[in-house]
Amino acid sequence: MSAVLLRGIDRAAFAVALAGRLRHAGVPAGLTDVDDFVRALAASPPDSMSTLYWTARISLVRRHSDLAAFDRVFAAVFADPPPLLPPSRSAPPAEDHDDVYVPVPADTDDTGSGGGLPWATLPPAVAESTEADAALRLPERRPSALAGLADRPFDELDAAQVTMLGDALRAAVAGWPTRRTRRHAVGSAGPRIALRPTIARARRTGWEPVEIVRERPVRRPRRVVLLCDVSESMRAQATAYLHLMRAFAVVADAEVFAFATRLTRLTVVLRHTSAAEAVAQASAAVTDRYGGTRIATNLRALLTSHHADVVRGAVVVIGSDGWDSDPPDELAAVMARLRRRAYRIVWLNPRAGAPGFAPRAAGMAAALPYCDRLLPAGTFQDLLVAARQLQSVTCTDGLKWPTVTPAPRIIA
Repeated sequence: MSAVLLRGIDRAAFAVALAGRLRHAGVPAGLTDVDDFVRALAASPPDSMSTLYWTARISLVRRHSDLAAFDRVFAAVFADPPPLLPPSRSAPPAEDHDDVYVPVPADTDDTGSGGGLPWATLPPAVAESTEADAALRLPERRPSALAGLADRPFDELDAAQVTMLGDALRAAVAGWPTRRTRRHAVGSAGPRIALRPTIARARRTGWEPVEIVRERPVRRPRRVVLLCDVSESMRAQATAYLHLMRAFAVVADAEVFAFATRLTRLTVVLRHTSAAEAVAQASAAVTDRYGGTRIATNLRALLTSHHADVVRGAVVVIGSDGWDSDPPDELAAVMARLRRRAYRIVWLNPRAGAPGFAPRAAGMAAALPYCDRLLPAGTFQDLLVAARQLQSVTCTDGLKWPTVTPAPRIIA
């Protein structure tokens, strides 16, 4: 028996079948023993019947009292063994694939009914196809409910789908990044030595600084201020933008405002635990929605109110289509003032994703030179991308942004 004769053998099936015969004879050959036997056959393929005998005996027999039963089963299986060469591949396949066992002579009852071991060749993996099964049938793969809403406009969504959008936006801004502040706090892994706590503890050890106290920089989330247009031209996007504001108000502790002809603060209202109730209360609080638009007037009202300090060093997000009844030079002046106070200004325009978009609206053209980014926000997918872009804007460590030039930078 040479190693060449083992090329067509399924070692796993051979080991399992032999272990089953041994268990039938009273030899406790478990799964660990079978695994050892398979590994032994792979590591050292037997080149003789004696080598196969000792490989099986060392792997499958654990007790001296089981040697007699093992010898009896091994002799019954391998007495006058059949040739181990696999059948020729050119031979036609057998019509009955149930006969996949090599018959061996069995003089005792230890071989079991049926005879033989499945050790010569494997049965065919796939049965022959028939005319009825000629056409391969695959299950229909459909997108999830969330993925199906990715490119649909907001005016085509119902209330349940908009609520689903709000939940997805909250999940998108869950991992809000932080920024490094100038303050320090006591921390074991801090790079600096905290002098006052170290000196205070040195008083207990004769003014010897035995215990060194370290401090680390305090990290806080970058403040975010959202101002969303709820005028008549933004009717289709108003409810979706309210969900966007609620996501930032709940997760990122942002200050949110809605404006049409006047400015309305919605931070407290949108932090309600129920999304539907929060949006309903916010809609009731904005009494001037679906009216005209005065962007310059509302931005000036924010900068002159007692909420003006929230803009300092914050990422200001303005969601509007740029249609403004105020003169463009007034909007440019207030945007320049806002640019000096804010950290970054990001403008969300629901029409920026349209092919061939250009800032033809006078308000949008006047405000664009003072914006760091112009992002499309006309679909559900656009809002998710905008949320990720805002996270990258907020993460400031080691991030350098280009200087804003008067020339508009359009991102369609």
